[in-house]
Amino acid sequence: MSDDSKDRPDPEVLLRQIEQQERRESQAKLKVFLGYASGVGKSYQMLDEARRRRERGEDVVVGATQSKYTPEVQRLVSEAEVIPPLERNGTKALDLEATYENPPWARNPQRWMDISDILRKGISVITSVNLQYIDELKDEVEAVTGKRARDGIPRSFLDSADDIVLVDCPAAGAPEEESKLSRLREMTLLIAAEVIERQLDSYLRAHGIEQTWGTHERILVCVTPKSNAVEMITSGRRNADRFHGELFVTYVRQPALSRVDQEILERNLSHARAMGAEVTVLEGLDPLDAILAFARRKGVTQIFIGHSLHEGGWRRLWSNFVNRLIRAADGVDVTIFPH
Repeated sequence: MSDDSKDRPDPEVLLRQIEQQERRESQAKLKVFLGYASGVGKSYQMLDEARRRRERGEDVVVGATQSKYTPEVQRLVSEAEVIPPLERNGTKALDLEATYENPPWARNPQRWMDISDILRKGISVITSVNLQYIDELKDEVEAVTGKRARDGIPRSFLDSADDIVLVDCPAAGAPEEESKLSRLREMTLLIAAEVIERQLDSYLRAHGIEQTWGTHERILVCVTPKSNAVEMITSGRRNADRFHGELFVTYVRQPALSRVDQEILERNLSHARAMGAEVTVLEGLDPLDAILAFARRKGVTQIFIGHSLHEGGWRRLWSNFVNRLIRAADGVDVTIFPH
């Protein structure tokens, strides 16, 4: 008997396809604004879209709000029709009965279940989600921030969205905080890419179209004995795998390394080889020129480098190098990791 398990459809995928087909027939759509942290602008973009829909003549109501908003967001809320939440024993819940007619009353334990109920009634929903509330990513987010969200949604909720909008803004702040936000931003970019890829895969399968993936990303990790090379290489490998890409690791040779630095460097390059990276030792009087020449030759789309936290002259020199690289790497994303 032949094993056809690889060709057998995943039951969860089939269920999502059925639910999406039912929503298409009822014209109900789920749109999610996804961000990597509070304050990146999800609420504003979501409510601004609600305003535009209302001006086009759609019937739009706000079913759930937060207690505090920026003045710009609060203005959009005040212009909308807001359904007051139900409140019992000091807790608040979405008033489902006021959102659609005559549902069987049942207070769902989580908000995303309310949204599923509304969609099944043929009503479209736009909502916003922060990365830290995705159940499957809570451990990873906690490792970065030291904090864990109490509430959450399953990853499958994002996969069921008809449209996902990545709300992005550059990370800013102290180097340590900037590094954390950059890590969260990277995770959010990856989760959004995975959702879109799943949707594309579902569409292709539903229409009998064979997939032919090419290489989407070519990631270059630049290491030194002082850089946090293991973290950078691991992140690069994760990005390359998720984007069906390639991983390169380079080191620009430095004269007269100490024995300790040489040993650290060899361990870092061995780790890169173990992670399946193409490792190259570059030569050049100017490390920037050597890195950029290699990046252009390989068609690199992302460059990962370390960020010096040393004080004084070394920090100024390294900051100058980073600024020159960002300016010169036209069309290439540069991600900075702390030492």
